[in-house]
Amino acid sequence: MKKEYRETKLGSVLGLSDDIKKHENEFSVRSGIIQFLWNRNEIPMAVEIDGLQLELGPNQMVTTTYLQHVSFKKTTLPLTAFLFNREFYCISDHDSEVSCNGILFFGTQDVPIITIPPDQQKRFDLLYEIFLEEFSTPDKIQGDMLQMLLKRLIIMSTRLAKDQLVVKKLDNDQVDLIRKFNFLVDMHYKTKRKVSDYAAMLFKSPKTLSNIFSIYNQKTPQQIILDRITLEAKRLIRFSDHQNQEIAFDLGFNDPAHFSRFFKKMTQMTPSEYRENHLLSN
Repeated sequence: MKKEYRETKLGSVLGLSDDIKKHENEFSVRSGIIQFLWNRNEIPMAVEIDGLQLELGPNQMVTTTYLQHVSFKKTTLPLTAFLFNREFYCISDHDSEVSCNGILFFGTQDVPIITIPPDQQKRFDLLYEIFLEEFSTPDKIQGDMLQMLLKRLIIMSTRLAKDQLVVKKLDNDQVDLIRKFNFLVDMHYKTKRKVSDYAAMLFKSPKTLSNIFSIYNQKTPQQIILDRITLEAKRLIRFSDHQNQEIAFDLGFNDPAHFSRFFKKMTQMTPSEYRENHLLSN
């Protein structure tokens, strides 16, 4: 089953599939897509994100953005997906309402996997059924209704993510600071490499950022910036036809040799070795 709502003037799209591996190339818009991937099966299943194979347990959900490379090559069970683009629902514009940047979307931390607890499963299942009903009601307010339902899905999932993915020692202001930092890194990592750059944009001191992140996890803000650059380099090497020199300049390195040294320090391989290694493994 595949459902799609599209508004041609804006180029906005919202899609729903009960088997995204089967339907992924059937949607009218595939670029700039954000996704909720939901395992509604009773057994675990595999999905690959940025070359990393993840296991989604029953009633687990993961979010992906257009910055990531998602493959369903090793996915053997039907995987439910909600997908939309920024023209349909802009995460940044609605951020103050749902507080999701850096938790569900555009975070430089690990891929966010959330678990739907048994006591909330009926709520998510009911929302799924309401989505199906609304997709079958093509009237003048269908787009508004679907946007309201998507917002509800994001809010429900964000609440679970805050509870499951963020440690309890942090208050809401600290959580907000972390997700804003992650979002800013995703937007500016090609041109801003220092923690002080982001601290200034957040009106905080670098020490304050470091202290909060030491509570959150073991990665420092500087390491998060470096990891984001490395992640993008890996994506470009694996999933584009760009040469190493092009990738270096795209990531803000003036000297390809500097990029090569940086990449080897971060991965223990040169860009060429990394490329060859993954060509052999495919």
